[in-house]
Amino acid sequence: MRILFVGDVMGEVGQAAIATYLPKLKRRYKPQVTIVNGENATKGRGINQDVYKHFLTAGADVITMGNHTWDNNEIFDFIGDAKKLVRPLNFPTETTPGSGYTIVNVNTEKLAVINVQGNVFMGQNLANPFLTVKPLVDELREQTPNIFIDLHAETTSEKEAMAWYLDGQVSAVIGTHTHVQTSDNRVLPAGTAFLSDVGFTGPYNGILGMTRENVIGRFLEQMPTRFNVQEDSPAVLSGCVIDVDGKTGHAKKIERILINPDHPYFDD
Repeated sequence: MRILFVGDVMGEVGQAAIATYLPKLKRRYKPQVTIVNGENATKGRGINQDVYKHFLTAGADVITMGNHTWDNNEIFDFIGDAKKLVRPLNFPTETTPGSGYTIVNVNTEKLAVINVQGNVFMGQNLANPFLTVKPLVDELREQTPNIFIDLHAETTSEKEAMAWYLDGQVSAVIGTHTHVQTSDNRVLPAGTAFLSDVGFTGPYNGILGMTRENVIGRFLEQMPTRFNVQEDSPAVLSGCVIDVDGKTGHAKKIERILINPDHPYFDD
């Protein structure tokens, strides 16, 4: 089983990068499952139904989210019926619409995709991600050993701790949220693929995708500033490809993908 994962799509530049490159990446890598994090997809904050459908049309099988899940109010109109949209698992179960996981059929195998949010420096008081995800992993392993986790979190330590905590019990723990791709991709000893942060897909010449002037102004003036997506920019696309033994659920290989003007994409 091969999984293609593309990180935090941001704004119209990110949407265009998905339309341009996702079909090409799918032809090159031939993944059985394609996952896209879309929590910044609509104007940098949340996702609406049109963009959700755009990602599916471009080739995504699952769209994961994060701390900006609810920033676009349109999500409440369709998340209940969006079976391929996964929001963080550790929001309050009784009051939160949507689901924290989904299961994708892959020929004779299944892949469970979980979205969970970290707590350190995230500004939200969600349930402990470790204590929330472990019972679900135990439950899902009765159906499939193939489990992918998008851990949307700020700190490398929280992400790495989760990967070691679940090593051998899930196929992959891949970090999102910081918008900067890290180079620590590896397969842990018991068979879990790990990457602290897959990076983001959006404006290459912004600051984490946001307009440079506003971000620099915040640092200079220390005054509240509304950040907007830097739309007049070439794109960066960040992702990874993971090969998994579909019978054991253990990862065999993880490879990073980075496309931008300094790392151009070449068709085979």
